[in-house]
Amino acid sequence: MDPLLSRITIDPAVCHGKPCVRGLRYPVETLLELLSSGMTHADILADYEDLERDDLLAVLAYAAVLARTRRLQPVGP
Repeated sequence: MDPLLSRITIDPAVCHGKPCVRGLRYPVETLLELLSSGMTHADILADYEDLERDDLLAVLAYAAVLARTRRLQPVGP
């Protein structure tokens, strides 16, 4: 198991059980949206001071695992 993935936690009492970073109430999906909007790691880390660089790498590693293990439907019409 990738050691970065241990930073991703799933707790029914935190963010309705969505995957989050270290239980800090930062859902993986939110951080992926920030990254996909063009924000850099530095931008995000400046805005969310309790996050670490490895947290963002963990988010990307988690997304890679999901993309590898699920069949994705095409996006759009």
